[in-house]
Amino acid sequence: MRLLQQLALILFSVATGANKLSREDFRRQKDLDAARKAGTAPAAVDAEGKSINPHIPEYITRAPWYADTGAPSLAHQRYQPKEKTGLDDWYDRGAKAGPAAKKYRKGACENCGSMTHKRQDCVERPRKRGAKFTGKDIQADDVAQDVGRDYDAKRDRWNGYDSSSYRTIMEEYEATEAARQKIREEEIDAQTSTDLAAVKKVAKQKKEDDEDFGSSDEDEVDEDKYADAADQVGQKLDTKTRITVRNLRIREDTAKYLMNLDPDSAYYDPKTRSMRDAPEAGVRPEDLKFAGDNFLRYSGEATNMQKLQLFAWQSSQRGNNVHMQANPTAGELLHREFQEKKEVLKDSSKVSILAKYGGEEHLERMPKELLNGQTEHYVEYSRSGKVIKGMEKAKARSKYVEDEYDNNHTAIWGSFYDRDGGRWGYACCHSTTPGSYCTGEAGKSAAASSSAAALLASSSQPFSSNKEPEKTLVEEHAEASTSRPNGKSKELPNYAKRVDVNEEVAIDQAALKKALDEEKKRKKMGDDEAWQNTKKSKTDVTQEELEAYRLSRSTYEDPMANYQDTEE
Repeated sequence: MRLLQQLALILFSVATGANKLSREDFRRQKDLDAARKAGTAPAAVDAEGKSINPHIPEYITRAPWYADTGAPSLAHQRYQPKEKTGLDDWYDRGAKAGPAAKKYRKGACENCGSMTHKRQDCVERPRKRGAKFTGKDIQADDVAQDVGRDYDAKRDRWNGYDSSSYRTIMEEYEATEAARQKIREEEIDAQTSTDLAAVKKVAKQKKEDDEDFGSSDEDEVDEDKYADAADQVGQKLDTKTRITVRNLRIREDTAKYLMNLDPDSAYYDPKTRSMRDAPEAGVRPEDLKFAGDNFLRYSGEATNMQKLQLFAWQSSQRGNNVHMQANPTAGELLHREFQEKKEVLKDSSKVSILAKYGGEEHLERMPKELLNGQTEHYVEYSRSGKVIKGMEKAKARSKYVEDEYDNNHTAIWGSFYDRDGGRWGYACCHSTTPGSYCTGEAGKSAAASSSAAALLASSSQPFSSNKEPEKTLVEEHAEASTSRPNGKSKELPNYAKRVDVNEEVAIDQAALKKALDEEKKRKKMGDDEAWQNTKKSKTDVTQEELEAYRLSRSTYEDPMANYQDTEE
């Protein structure tokens, strides 16, 4: 038994992190415990000054690790009463901890600049640019209070309710009801006196008509009979129009959720009894029995009610006492007055701007009837309604860039064809070099003079009687197509004369044709392969190779360079 106690003490000391006792200290502790149990040694005293019964087991006297004070005690075994808070103990609403800071502090709310909450917990109006970036209008820190509430206080639905906040509403309501009751009583008194006077007058007239019949009793009965038609005190003023208000809901109407029993149809919210979408899809609106709550929400006067509610909220935020449910008539009148003032201010601002800057003539326009009903466009229609005359045919556009002029040109490339040289050019300056700068009329005159010089040079040759007449482009094309059997090779134009540094160079046509073929092969291959194939031992370039390179390079933007007739 002693061995088990010693083992338990060792395990407890290891578990609690206490220092291990030596064998002599452990034996001395055990002797002290035996003396206390025998009564020869005084009992142990806890932190509160109370004696500990030595016969209580050690596992009871020692506190657990989460409540251990380091000394033997029985305080953890006793009931620890907690301080209870009443219903009047609550948070100090709107309390601020001192004045606001002058500049933004790190870790504060990015919206208002307070240190007691973050941006997602901020109750201030969201700013377009928060206090973190502007450093203006920084709010003071809130007072953080820890209100200890017991079990009942946490579950009390009226805990923290301030009756003084509702006192102003009750006082206003009572004053309004008193004034309304007073006005109603005055109206009833005035109406009742008028009705009684009319009844007496009618009874007197009837008595004069029937002098030989009736008595004083009958007069009183007649007066009472006519008095039944008078308004009763406390009832509706006009008794003839008194109606009974009934429930407008017909119990035989089909419920919304029974319109379509498909579970995948429109969602029905049982809490609010609303079905926003139409239960039956694919049905014409005029055939639907119920088109959904959203149909009613965005039709009729629903949008006007939303505008009125928004106006009431904005007015209440500015300090005006406007409430659409409490007093809808006042809200409607104020909203109408606000719209009228808004239109007046808008017109006055418009007039002031026009008076200051002018431009009123640009705002004047013809009436809509004239704009939509009359036009200068002449159109003829057939009996079937088809347009016969007057509809302009739309221009076909290609994938290429159109109507864009560069280098001061007023015409596009390809708008001019030089029949003498067989090349395309610009119609504004008769230049046959693509990408050149426009020279205008001077370029036309220069081109005309060069063509005239070429014509004179050709006319200076001896005249031959058997000279063939000049052929057109169509005839030349037909003759060239018949001369080549496979349709791939074609006759080259005359490139014998080339003006370069004011001198004429003779070009061999066969060598030029061969150089053109080699240039085409070189372009089909890559740059590295073409360089390896065309590398020669000599460094000079023939005139025919240079001319072939110039001809192949000058037509890189010509859309008709690689044109082939498919009808050949």
